[in-house]
Amino acid sequence: MSTLRFKAVEEASKRVPVEISVPDQLPSEYFGKYVFNRTQMSKYLSKETMNTVLDAIDQGITLQREIADHVAAGMKMWAIEMGATHYTHWFQPLTEGTAEKHDSFVDYVNGPGGNIIERFSGKLLAQQEPDASSFPSGGIRNTFEARGYTAWDPSSPAFIIEDTLCIPTVFISYTGEALDYKTPLLKSLSAIDKAAVEVCKLFDPNVKKVYSYLGWEQEYFLVDQALYVARPDLNLTERTLMGHESAKNQQLEDHYFGAVPPRVVAFMREVEYEAYKYGIPLKTRHNEVAPNQFELAPIYGETNLAVDQNLLIMSLMHKIATKHNFKLLLHEKPFAGVNGSGKHNNWSLGTDTGVGLFTPGKTANENLRFVTFLINTLMAVYKHNSLLKASIMSAQNAHRLGANEAPPAIISVFLGSQLSSVLDKIEESSDDNDITMDELRKMKLGISHIPEVLIDNTDRNRTSPFAFTGNRFEFRAVGSSANCSSAMSVLNAVVASQLIEFKKEIDKKMKDGMKKEQAIFDTIRLYIKACKPIRFDGNGYSEEWKEEARKRGLDCETSVPLIFDAYLSERSVKMYESIGVLNERELHARNEVKWETYTKKIQIEARVLGDLSMNHIIPVATQYQSMLLDNLYKMRVVFDEEKATRLSREDAALIEEIATHISAIKTNVDDMVEARKSANKLEDAREKAIAYHDTVEPFLSVIRYHIDKLELMVDNQMWPLPKYRELLFIS
Repeated sequence: MSTLRFKAVEEASKRVPVEISVPDQLPSEYFGKYVFNRTQMSKYLSKETMNTVLDAIDQGITLQREIADHVAAGMKMWAIEMGATHYTHWFQPLTEGTAEKHDSFVDYVNGPGGNIIERFSGKLLAQQEPDASSFPSGGIRNTFEARGYTAWDPSSPAFIIEDTLCIPTVFISYTGEALDYKTPLLKSLSAIDKAAVEVCKLFDPNVKKVYSYLGWEQEYFLVDQALYVARPDLNLTERTLMGHESAKNQQLEDHYFGAVPPRVVAFMREVEYEAYKYGIPLKTRHNEVAPNQFELAPIYGETNLAVDQNLLIMSLMHKIATKHNFKLLLHEKPFAGVNGSGKHNNWSLGTDTGVGLFTPGKTANENLRFVTFLINTLMAVYKHNSLLKASIMSAQNAHRLGANEAPPAIISVFLGSQLSSVLDKIEESSDDNDITMDELRKMKLGISHIPEVLIDNTDRNRTSPFAFTGNRFEFRAVGSSANCSSAMSVLNAVVASQLIEFKKEIDKKMKDGMKKEQAIFDTIRLYIKACKPIRFDGNGYSEEWKEEARKRGLDCETSVPLIFDAYLSERSVKMYESIGVLNERELHARNEVKWETYTKKIQIEARVLGDLSMNHIIPVATQYQSMLLDNLYKMRVVFDEEKATRLSREDAALIEEIATHISAIKTNVDDMVEARKSANKLEDAREKAIAYHDTVEPFLSVIRYHIDKLELMVDNQMWPLPKYRELLFIS
C-alpha cells in the first residue's frame, strides 16, 4: 500500500494543465446552445404554441395534452438537429442527485416489422413511468407497488447532454405522493407567489406575480485522481476518516482569493465554457479558504431553474474534473482541521413590476413594504427555526456546522447594527392610538437611509446561518453536496404561511375600522417584538450564545436524527398541509428516507474505518514496532547492559506508546462492530438512526485519534495512505 502511495504522489507531482478547447465565439454567442430555451422555441414552435407554453411558465397555466404534442414535435426536431438520438426524463429522487433512463427516438411504424422512424410524442414528453420502488420512498412504494410517474416541468427548459435530450420532470407515486425534491419546491413557489401577491396589493394593486430568486455559491475541493485512488476512505465515503493535520494548512490565510493553480484554472475555464452552453450564467470563480478548496457562483435566477442548474453544474464538474485528472469532492467536510464546503443560498423575492421586496425604497410606502416583508421573513424563521435547520441537516453537514467559519447548528438571523437599530425604533414607537400618517411619513426619514446603510456600512457575520445582506437573505448553513430544493422548499413554504397569517390580521383590523397603514404598522411592531429572539449579530461560535439561544427558546439540538423530528412537529405538519405543499403521509415518508440515509452513511463509514484500521494501519504499525524491538535486541548484543539500557530508553517508550495505540484501535473497532450489530437489530428507522448517532458514530473520532497519533510515529516510508500534506496542495 505504501508503494501505491508513493507512486500516486509521484504521478500527481508530474501533472501539467490539460489543454482545453477554447470557443472561438464570445459567451453571448453560444450561451444556451444546448438548451431548448425561448430563443429555440421561437424557431421550432408556432407562435400560438409558444405563447401557450410561455403562459404556462409565467402564469402557471396548465398545458393541455394537444399542446404537448406540438411542443414535442418542435423539441424533437431541434434535438435531432443538435445530434441527439435519445431522450430521458431528468428528475430528482430523494437521493440528493438526479436520475435518468434513456430511450431512443427510434420506433417502428405500424408495429414490429415495419419501417423505422424517429418518434417523440406529446405523451412521451409529458409523462413516463419509472420503477418507483427502486428509489427511496419511505414506504410509500413497495417492490410489489412499483408504478410511479415522471411529469414534464415546462418551467425548466429541456437540454441536451451528449446525445440525450433531458427533460426536467417531477416524480410522483401512483397514488399521487411526491417522491422527489422538485414537486414540493414547485408547490412552495406557487404558495409564496399567491401569498406575497396578496400582501403586495396592500402597497401596489398592479402586482400580479411574485417570483422567488436564488443565487447559489458552490464550494468544492479538488484532489489529484491518483492520490484519491490511493485513499479507500475518500473512494467510499467522500471524506478522510483518518489523517493528521498538515504542519501547514490554512493558518497563514494565504489561499483565500490567492492565485489559482494553473491546473485548476484550466478546469475552471472548461467548466465555464460548458456551463454557458447550458445557459448557466457563471459569474465568479476563486480560491476558497482551505487548500485545494474553490468556489464558483452564477448570476442569481428564478429558484426552480437555479436549482436545476446547480444540479446540472455539479454533474458537469464531476465529469470535467476527471478529464483534468482531478476528483471533485462535494462532501461538506472531506478534511479535518480546515474549512468545510457550503453552498450559500442567496434568496430573495421580486414582483412582476420589477420591485425587489427586500430592497428599501425612496418613499414611506415603499419602505413600509420593505419592512413588512423583512419582518414577516423574520417571523417565519423564528417560528420554524427548527424546521429550517432540519432542511439543511445531514450526516455530512453535521461535520461542517459550527467549525471553521461555517455557521453553528442554531438558526438565527443577522441584520447588522444599523438595520437592527431601525427596527428597535419602530418597536419603541408610540401606542396604536397615536399612530398617524404624519408619523408614518416621519418613519420614512429613518428607513430611507437603509439603502446607504446596507450597501456601504453593514458588516458581514460569517457565523450567521441566515444573514440579511442588503437586498436578500443568505442562507449560509446549506451544505455543498445538498440539493438546494430542500432548503428552498422549506424557506418559501414558511414565509408563504407567515404572509397568509399577516394578511388575515391586516384584513381583520381593517374590517374593525383601522386604517390600512395603521393596521400594517401596528402588526409589524408586534411582530418585531415577537421575533426578537431570532435576531443575533454576535459570535455564533461562543458558548455564551449557545446558552443564550436556549434561553430564547431556539432549537439547539445537535443530534442529526432528532433534528429531523422538526418535519413531523404539529406546527410543521399544519403549516405544510395548510398551504398544500406536503401532506402528513409524505412528511413521514421523507423522514423515513432521511433516517435511513443517515444510518447508511454512518454504517458505511464505520465499515470502511474498521477495514482500514485492521487491514492497513495496525499491520504497518505492528511491523514498525517489530523493527524497533529488533533494534533494541541488537543494541543489547552490541553494547554493555548499562549503555544499551540508556540508548534504548527512548525506543522502548516509543514501542510502548505504539502498543497502547494499537491496543486502543483494536478494542474500539471491536466495540464499534458490536454497537453496529446492536443498532442493526432495531426495526424502527428513527430508533436505528439514533442508535447509530449515539453508539456507533462516536467510535469514528476515537479510532481516528489513535490512528492519527500512529501516523506521527510510524516511519514515513511505511505509512500506507497519502497524507494531508500530499493531498491538500495542488502544484
